[in-house]
Amino acid sequence: MGTLSSLTMSSFFTGERAVVLFFISLILCSLPFSLLSHALTLSLLTLASLFLEIRFEAPNSLSLFPTRPGASSGILLGTVTLPAVILSKMIQLSRGLSLGEVKFEELHYLTLQYWATSASSVGVLIFLSLSLRHAPCSRSDRVLKFSLCFMFLHAALCCVSLATIYQDLHPALKLSWFVCHALAAVKLIQHFLTTFPSCASIGEALLVTSGIVLYFGDMLLRTMEKLSGLSMSLELHPTEYGINRSEISTFIQGLLLGLLLYSLAFKYIIQIGEWFIKAASAETRYNEIGRSLVFFASLGFVMIVIGPSWMQFVQEFHVHPIFWVFSFVFSEPVKRLSLCIYWVCVICFSVLRFYNISRSSKIERILLRKYYHMLAVLMFLPALIFQPEFLNLAFGAALAVFLTLEIIRVWRIWPLGQLVHQFMNAFTDHRDSDLLIVSHFSLLLGCALPIWMSSGYNDRPLAPFAGILSLGIGDTMASMVGHKYGVLRWSKSGKKTIEGTAAGITSVLAACSLLLPLLASTGHILTQHWFSLLIAVTVSGLLEAHTAQLDNAFIPLFFYSLLCL
Repeated sequence: MGTLSSLTMSSFFTGERAVVLFFISLILCSLPFSLLSHALTLSLLTLASLFLEIRFEAPNSLSLFPTRPGASSGILLGTVTLPAVILSKMIQLSRGLSLGEVKFEELHYLTLQYWATSASSVGVLIFLSLSLRHAPCSRSDRVLKFSLCFMFLHAALCCVSLATIYQDLHPALKLSWFVCHALAAVKLIQHFLTTFPSCASIGEALLVTSGIVLYFGDMLLRTMEKLSGLSMSLELHPTEYGINRSEISTFIQGLLLGLLLYSLAFKYIIQIGEWFIKAASAETRYNEIGRSLVFFASLGFVMIVIGPSWMQFVQEFHVHPIFWVFSFVFSEPVKRLSLCIYWVCVICFSVLRFYNISRSSKIERILLRKYYHMLAVLMFLPALIFQPEFLNLAFGAALAVFLTLEIIRVWRIWPLGQLVHQFMNAFTDHRDSDLLIVSHFSLLLGCALPIWMSSGYNDRPLAPFAGILSLGIGDTMASMVGHKYGVLRWSKSGKKTIEGTAAGITSVLAACSLLLPLLASTGHILTQHWFSLLIAVTVSGLLEAHTAQLDNAFIPLFFYSLLCL
């Protein structure tokens, strides 16, 4: 008891923790009785991550991992975000199920995704707890014991739920599948924190690793289904649960996962290529050219052969997937080509303009980068209203380009590596490093994820706009108004102001008031109440004001989750 009393209320309930706990309480209050077990597990997961974060932020604990300077651990936020997003989507599908517009199998499969994500989070929490055994600080060991207790209760409740709710789905095999998710997440976050030291907080790394493991797991299930029918015995495959994937989602999944696997294997590809190059020539110039040839040849092989082969294996493409993309674009040539021309013109003008400003102007870089947030509104908002399917595909292609450029920059691939590095550095801030630049990824993903997750049943027309509204309008206005007019700060040590937060919340509400009639005119049925919208916008704005994490990654997911309720 003495240990807990030594933790003051100010250190226990920081602004970020208070917002996250309120966010979780909103989701728990919206859950139907049929999802009671999920409510209990989310509560236990929240308590476990909260106590572990308190223990981790004790003196000398954060030095165990080389995290991003100036950021808190973010364990609570990183742990609960993805399970909360999936649970919010389940609440939305439950409404559709009651109306007969959603199949039970679709909700069932999303439930399995929730358990898999929770297992990944618990696995990482246990790994972090075990790493604290060697920490020099031991005053808060009782807090750590509380955290471990909640983790094991969560695991036990997961096992009970699998045994009682899913009696026809081989609980032992399901449990082994979830354990594999947990082990993969632990291995991946270890690799991430050691390969990219001081590039992310633990919470940010946890969010990324949990998402990648979930995405890879879905890809593996689809592959297993086609290979030997093994997934039929596991009763895990997506098509059995009514998840009929479109060609666009399959193309994006194959493209992105191919690039992620390539980035992991490229180190070994380069080592093999350099061995042959050095055997043939000892000149450094030829080594650079040779490594560049190896890179582009292997990348082309992955993008043209390996990736499309998997796409055609799991989906019935009647032509090569790359040719399918061209046929999709030219199926509505006037609208889609016009949109492409508009995007190219906006990008070229903005990039050249802002790059020159960044080299000669004294404007703070954080404000300069907000112009790109406004650029996202100009580019994505019209496309989302009039060409949402094409925008889905464009987001996947843009993310693939960003991944490719980042690989080129990190490995300094001749002749583009140094040029890309100089250009990217013009728009970085304190959250980026020379080793890894994440701000452009987080902005693109922050806008894309709500749109991708809104595919299928969606009774909340504003949900796909969550990223564009929260980042392109709310975050931008909060930064600009707070920087110019802000006086009252949320905390003595922070830079965020109450005036900036109020401006961000007001601007998003104003944008929603303009967007809702436009959506109604295009045939959308509006079911969002203004009071729930006000809560969603306010909570998202408060998170932006209080979090020290990468807000581009977390705010859109928070806003999307609350819009789904």
